[in-house]
Parts: sequence; structure tokens; C-alpha cells
Amino acid sequence: MDVPLAHLDRPFDYLVPAELDDVAVPGTRVKVRFAGQLVDGWLLSRADDSGHTGRLAYLEKVVSPEPVLAPEIARLARAVADRYAGSLADVLRLAVPPRHARVEKEPRDDEPTSVAPAEGPTAAEEEVADPGDPRGWRDYPTGPALLRALTDGRAPRAVWSALPGEDWAARYADAVAATVAGGRGAVVVVPDARDLDRLDAALTAVLGPGRHVSLSAALGPARRYRAFLAARRGRVPVVIGTRAAMFAPVDRLGLVAVWDDGDDLHSEPRAPYPHARDVLLTRAQLAEAGALVGGFARTAEAQLLLETGWAREVVADRATVRARVPAIAPTGDDPQLARDPGAATARLPSLAWTAARDAVRADLPVLVQVPRRGYLPSIACADCRTPARCAHCAGPLALPSAGGTPACRWCARVAPAYACPQCGGRRLRAAVTGARRTAEELGRAFPGVPVRTSGREEVLTEVPGGAALVVATPGAEPVAEGGYGAVLLLDSWALLTRADLRAGEEALRRWLAAAALARPAPAGRVVVVADGALAPVQALLRWDAAWFAVRELAERRELGFPPAVRMASVTGPAEAVADLLAAARLPVDAEVLGPVPADEGRERMLVRVPRARAAALAEALHSAAGARAARKAADPVRLQVDPLSLF
Repeated sequence: MDVPLAHLDRPFDYLVPAELDDVAVPGTRVKVRFAGQLVDGWLLSRADDSGHTGRLAYLEKVVSPEPVLAPEIARLARAVADRYAGSLADVLRLAVPPRHARVEKEPRDDEPTSVAPAEGPTAAEEEVADPGDPRGWRDYPTGPALLRALTDGRAPRAVWSALPGEDWAARYADAVAATVAGGRGAVVVVPDARDLDRLDAALTAVLGPGRHVSLSAALGPARRYRAFLAARRGRVPVVIGTRAAMFAPVDRLGLVAVWDDGDDLHSEPRAPYPHARDVLLTRAQLAEAGALVGGFARTAEAQLLLETGWAREVVADRATVRARVPAIAPTGDDPQLARDPGAATARLPSLAWTAARDAVRADLPVLVQVPRRGYLPSIACADCRTPARCAHCAGPLALPSAGGTPACRWCARVAPAYACPQCGGRRLRAAVTGARRTAEELGRAFPGVPVRTSGREEVLTEVPGGAALVVATPGAEPVAEGGYGAVLLLDSWALLTRADLRAGEEALRRWLAAAALARPAPAGRVVVVADGALAPVQALLRWDAAWFAVRELAERRELGFPPAVRMASVTGPAEAVADLLAAARLPVDAEVLGPVPADEGRERMLVRVPRARAAALAEALHSAAGARAARKAADPVRLQVDPLSLF
């Protein structure tokens, strides 16, 4: 049943009336009577008899004869629900898009083509370009072997560290083509729409049109359901998409792949809050399929896959890295501001100013990464430096423009007559400078040079190769034709000083993604405004994400943080959290930490267990949530296993 209540998270037996016998097949949507109400459900399986000794009710209706829930996805959904202490109904809501009756009734153009018969690949698969040429994978010593294994129908598992300037979408397309040539299908998940468009173009070039579909929540109900049905009916062997595609049904699955698994967009914000990487890895395990986890950076979770022997490393040798990497240098902040008046106006240290000036003189674009969007997203008293806060909600004040009025970022109230509560001063200064203000300052410092911005309001995909200044927030950096002549990574402290377990890992991920867009040395230069002794900065300077991942995982293992352990957060009103934990039969070696403050007056408790006890922890929390649901406890409690943010 499609009832997301923990105490009802199990299958129920129903009789199938004779008139529904032909259409009531496993995987179809049905309606049944439960507790006197007509509710939605899924037909999971058929059997000749039931072990239930009481009286059974009949199915009321088969909503559609389309078996949209594939057996593999049903098994995967159950595994994901168990892993994240959730309910099967919640996972199935994520796995199968809402029905669109008109799309179901559209005529089918042809028969399935993606399932290969036992004696060899289909005719459509034989049309794929020869996968024997590893192309760009030759830059990685174990890359060609990865493609051969996929072509042979084996299940290789790899963690790939991409070189700077790498056309990652083309490499993923090569891996998918090798899988399809071996008679199997593939699912690839990327963080956002820009990455999806890039991968879509690369796959079309390699496989040809009509050989794959894209799944994304942004498609709209009809287009998304049409793409989903094409995969479910076996019309295409490949599905790509954002996290909406992690449950996509693909016949004879041979490869699951995720790009940039450290991006928080891979984390589902709806219960039970699964992460696309973990769903895909679970799927690879269940389907005995290959797995590819790639990125310019490497997460601690990916490093754990290597250290446990579950996956193998695909990296370039150091000589190849040195040939491809731009010249990267750190620089200090205010003490090294350039004496040039234009540089001082642009808040650029001497080294950064020189790199930008030389690139512009060489008619090359310059990328400036600024961690915050807006104009002045954080301001402070100019006299005593006390942060300016809203008198109503204590939220931070910000300036929307040069002549704008301070306004609260939380409640949006304006503060035209702001006075510092500490010293009474009325003058304000920038505490954090946003992308728009940075663009304004650079425009004054480089008169006559075009300035473009890429951020939340407008994200650029590409920019031409001529002289220009491109100011972008992390994740919105456009690709420059031929590569950037200089990449400036400003305000690094805003990334490094976040109160977050993953602050260093996230900072390095964002820096590497931007630096990868620069030309190789000597034409390309990267300047990071940060202390060169910091570990993330050292990893950037050496372009050695693997070294940082090893170090990060070792530190988390020593401190007892994920992924070295399994940790669950329990968030809600204090009484409700205490009630659930008191009812939970936690493993004997579980540690309960907290409480720590959460949003909206709630609190959060953390429960930590060794990885070997992960299943027991999830089961205990799920059972306790079921007990609260059965007695209709009023206050909700949110359960998250290995959440991205712990504090």
C-alpha cells in the first residue's frame, strides 16, 4: 500500500477478482480497501495461496495495466528503505513518477530494442561505434581495462579522478557505449541541468539519437513520464538524469555511474533522504553491475570504497597530471593587496591582480569565483565591526545594491535607520562581498573589458574565448572556449570556516571544479587567496585529491564520523526526540550524542554505531518510529541516516 506510515511498512495480501486476473500483474498500480478507506497501492507479486489465516479482501481496482514498477526497482526500493530507516511507500514515491494517463495511451512507435538475446547484442547495439578505442581513457593507465571489462559484460567498479581540462562527459559516454556494446544498459546520474545537457550531447554523439532518455524533475509531468515509460518498456538501453534518475528502470543493467558525488544536489530532500551515490552503489550490488564514481575531487565515501577493496582506482600518473595542470599558487589577503589603484579597487592581492591583467592582455578570459551571491550579503558596523543584525528576528542584514537600504536576509524587513547596538554607529561596511559587488569592482579596475556574471539569477553555460572577466558563484562557472587564462579563487575563508564536517572537502571540490576550466601551464594560471599551509590548499596546489581524501577519511575514522561509522540524526521537539530514543532498541554499542540545536526551536540527537551495526541501527529507529505512529504521537520526528550536515 502507498501509505507512508512506519507501522504499516509491510506487504498485505489481497484476493484478485476473476475480472482483474489478466491485468493484475506485478508492478501495476492498484486501489484497495484498508481500514475502511480506498487507498493506492502496488501489486508486488502474485501467488496461488496466502499464509494469512483470516479473511482476505479483494482488490478494488487496477489503476493501469502498465507494470511501471520493475521487479529490480521493487527490490532496490526495499533495500534503500531499510538502509535509511524509511518506509517502502516513501521510496516508491521517489522511484516511480506520478502516472500520466494520456502519455500511457500514446501509440508505441516500435518494439523494445534494448534487451539483448542470449546469443548476442541486438542490431541497434551493433550500430554503436567500436568501443575498442578508449580515446581519452588512455590518459589513465587502468582506463582502457575499465572499458574492456564493460564491453565483455563484466562488472568493474571504479573511482575515477579526472584530469584538469578533462571532457568528463565524453569519458562517461565512452563507458556507456562500451556497456551497450556488451549487450547491457546503463544509468548515469549528474548533479544539475547543465551537467545533464553536456552529457546528453556527448551520448548523442557516441550512441546516436534515440538511444537514451533524460530524466529530471524539471522536465514536467508528461515529458518525465514519457521518458520513464521509454526506459521501462525497454525502448532505450541508457537513462541519464539528475537524482530523479537513480531509480530509473533499465533492462539488463550493466553500469551505474555518478559524476561529482560530493555535490549536495545528489542528496534527496524528501524522506527517507537517500543519496544518489549510495542508491546507485546498492543497485550495482543487487544487479551485479559495474559502477563508476567520478569527479575532479574525491569524497571520503569514495575513498572508503577503495580502502575496503570494493572499487579500484582510475587515476593518471603524475607526469600526465603535471602536463595538464595549470600553474597554481596561493596568496595572502589584505597584506598583499596590490599597490596599483585598480587592484586595490578590485580587492585583489598582487599575485591575483597580475594573473588577471596578464590574461586580459593575452586576450584570454578570466574566471573569478566568489563564494557568495548578491551585492553585500553580510554587513557590519564600520566603527566597531559588530555584525549588523535585524532588530526583529536577529537575522543578518545585507545590502542589495550600492544605493540600497539594508534588509534582513531572513524576514526581509528593511532597516533604513540602522544603528549599531554596541557603539551606536550608523556607518556600515562589507563583512562579505558578493558576486555582484565583485563584478562592479572588477569593471572599474579593468575599464573596457566585458564583465559577465553567472549565478543563481542567470547561470551561463559557455563564454567565448576573448578577453573578459567572468564572475561566478561555485557551481555556476561557465566553460570558456579554449579554457581560461586565469582563475581567481577569492574569499576562500567563506568556504573553509563553515561549521560543517565537510568544509575542507567541499572547498577543495569547488576549487578543483573551477581550476579544471583553466588552460594548462604556462598559459593557464590559478590563484587561490588562502594560506598555502592548509591541507585543502596543499591538495589543490599539487592537484592531488586522492591524498586529501586519504587524510580526510583517516581523520574521520579517528574522530568517529561518517563514513567511517554510521550515524543517524533524530530531529524534532525535545520531548518527541526523547520519546523515540527511549522506545528504540538501539545496538549495545550505540553512542547517543547531543542534543544540539536545530531549526525552528527543535533539537537534534545523533546516534553513532560501527558500520557493521548499521542495519541494526536503521531497524531500531524504524521500529521506534512505527511504534510512535501506531499510537498516533502528535509531534513528528525526522530520521536521517548519514545526513550531509550533522550540526
